Parts: sequence; structure tokens; C-alpha cells
Amino acid sequence: QVQLVESGGGLVQAGGSLRLSCTASLRTLNGYKLAWFRQAPGKEREFVGHIWWTAGEPAYSDSVKDRFTISRDNAKNTVYLQMASLTPEATAVYYCATGFAGVRYDSWGQGTQVTVSS
Repeated sequence: QVQLVESGGGLVQAGGSLRLSCTASLRTLNGYKLAWFRQAPGKEREFVGHIWWTAGEPAYSDSVKDRFTISRDNAKNTVYLQMASLTPEATAVYYCATGFAGVRYDSWGQGTQVTVSS
């Protein structure tokens, strides 16, 4: 498994922006797919989006498309989730996850709380 450390969560007002970070323990993430999930209180875990480490554009859930942006910094082994135009519905614990060759997400971060106030 890959050790993942998340940061960047916090309290933000509606309409604001927030950037989450997820840093992996490996020196290289070649061949890995990294993804973001979220889970709101009383709700099932929801897929947000993913990005392949080596190349390619990210993909997103329809629920966040055009408002959230996933990016990566290969030198820092870090993937980011930039969230814009936040609404209270975005309040959730956000998790990053990864797995080699996209077989399955077998490594998960501990999650970071995002709270959007109105």
C-alpha cells in the first residue's frame, strides 16, 4: 500500500474556494491512478474525480464538473483538488485514494473535513 497524507480541509463560506492536497509516500507514482472521494453525513461515499499520475487529463463526476479541478505535481508526489463556487452541499469528509494500474483503490488517506457555511 501507498501511504497518503491529506491536508487543506477547513471551514469556508459559500461561494468560496479551497484547495486540498494529497501527498504519497512513494518516490514515484508511475503507473498509479489517484482519485478523490467524499462522504457527507448520512450519505454514501461519492466519487469526485481521478487522474493518472504519468499523463492525461483528469476525469470528474458530473456533480462537480466545471467547478472542481484535479491537478498533480510530479516532483512533490502530490495531487490537488481545487474546489470553487462551494456550496453547503459540498460539506463532507474528502478522501484521496490510489491503486497501481487502476486495478483497485487499495490505499486511502485518513480524510480531511471540508465544511461550507452559508
